[in-house]
Amino acid sequence: MSDLLELIKTRKSVRTFDENQISDQAKSSIENYMENVSNPFDIPVKFLLLDAEKHHLSSPVLAGEKLYIAGKVEKKSYADVAFGYSFEKVLLHAWSLGVGSVWIGGTMKREVFEAAANVADGEMMPCVSPLGYPAKKRSLKENMMRKGISADSRFENAKLFFENTWDNPLVICEEMADVFDMVKWAPSAVNKQPWRIILQDGIYHLYEKKDRGYDNPNTGDLQKIDVGIALCHLVMGLENIGKSVEVKIADPKIEIPEDVEYIVSVVEK
Repeated sequence: MSDLLELIKTRKSVRTFDENQISDQAKSSIENYMENVSNPFDIPVKFLLLDAEKHHLSSPVLAGEKLYIAGKVEKKSYADVAFGYSFEKVLLHAWSLGVGSVWIGGTMKREVFEAAANVADGEMMPCVSPLGYPAKKRSLKENMMRKGISADSRFENAKLFFENTWDNPLVICEEMADVFDMVKWAPSAVNKQPWRIILQDGIYHLYEKKDRGYDNPNTGDLQKIDVGIALCHLVMGLENIGKSVEVKIADPKIEIPEDVEYIVSVVEK
């Protein structure tokens, strides 16, 4: 197992923190990283660290958090995909330092967080995350939430990855096994795993398998954000095995179900 896959698979959503501030060294590393993080769409995502006590920030699903990271982005086409891609890179970097996190999109007083982040007209703040060290023991509430969404399980590969046509399961070669595992273990809202990939002529086409209730014109499409997270894992995974890739918007016009939308393609250079 590669170090990157290990990082991805060991990162779990953390909702119970040990109430200690993260170290100055870890905080500085995260600040430097979030200032320079990019995405394939060249859509800037601005990140801010927010002190929970100073700004009166909290969430009913969390305990012990002292610090939050918020991201805001201009409302435009592909902004939610770009947001998911960039935010996931920051959270993976934080976990490489031992700092835990969890995507929060709805269980918060949004107006308080948006005021703290100075979200302007024409911007949206789709998600935030606490940052901190995981407590030694999860709260009962967190354990119940994880059980409710089967947080430690994922769909079988045959439901996620296809070859040439929709619903034709992809036979994954040994070289690519870790890469597809990285995609499979991407986090998603209530573990819906809305991404699908069709590999055709060496090009990875990513799609959104839609569920109702996840698209909001003011805060973005949470499932497009999830596709952005999966895209991040795919690109990082391919680069991790020495591939040079390019992300393109080039719909191959493959026949797909009505509740599925083409998002983006990844091409090996």
